[in-house]
Amino acid sequence: MTLKEMKAKKIELGLTSKMISEASGVPVSTVEKLFGGRTKAPRKDTLEAIERVLIAEAAKRPFSYAGPYTYSADTLREGGVAYGTSPRKKYTIDDYYALPDDQRMELIDGVLYDMGAPSMTHQKILGELHILFRECTDKHAPHCDVYLSPCDVRLDKDNYTMVQPDLLVICHEYDSNAIRYEGAPDLTVEILSPSSRHKDMILKLYKYKNAGVREYWIVDPKNRNVIVHMLQEEDYTPTIYGFDSVIPIGISEGKCSIDFSRVARRL
Repeated sequence: MTLKEMKAKKIELGLTSKMISEASGVPVSTVEKLFGGRTKAPRKDTLEAIERVLIAEAAKRPFSYAGPYTYSADTLREGGVAYGTSPRKKYTIDDYYALPDDQRMELIDGVLYDMGAPSMTHQKILGELHILFRECTDKHAPHCDVYLSPCDVRLDKDNYTMVQPDLLVICHEYDSNAIRYEGAPDLTVEILSPSSRHKDMILKLYKYKNAGVREYWIVDPKNRNVIVHMLQEEDYTPTIYGFDSVIPIGISEGKCSIDFSRVARRL
């Protein structure tokens, strides 16, 4: 079984890293690093131990996890590839809230997407961007609020989508005491990882535009650039900035910019 197949089977069976660790004897931190893509050359005995657990669990319950929620063919890893052969079930927000606390996922159009633990680079970028956006809004737009993940966003105000943008800016009236944000933020930011590129660059771009998000930033650490989409402008063309650029915040109408070199210096 390849590592890719193991990841798929883990999600299909609804197993957490802790469950696999307890059954295999592999430390939970090692399991998390392995499935999070942070271990580039895993040991053979580690892979074999985890594989034995997955095979044994699959033999007991081939296509589902007998818990408070059910995983099947349409439960996806980040990247948008489905596994298994069972009929597709459309998951709801009730299923989303029934997930274990250590299982981070997004729900998009009734499909659950696994979210691996973010890398250190991801967190550095997110932390710096939060500070810079806050500095900007404090000075020029005190009516705007800046949030960073994890923050639930019921994007379509329906029962089938709940996303967690890495960073979001809200510049209109809303219930700040609610457990989640309802509707489209004014601006969203996603920081790409190897497994999330397809979802963030295609699926979320489509979802954010149709929901009414005004501005969408895609930060690409691998290629060291930032793609800015002004989603509500007619016939817009995305603008690509390098990590050494001063990037204007479009929705601020020229009042705010982010000096991305301040972020890059932290990497």
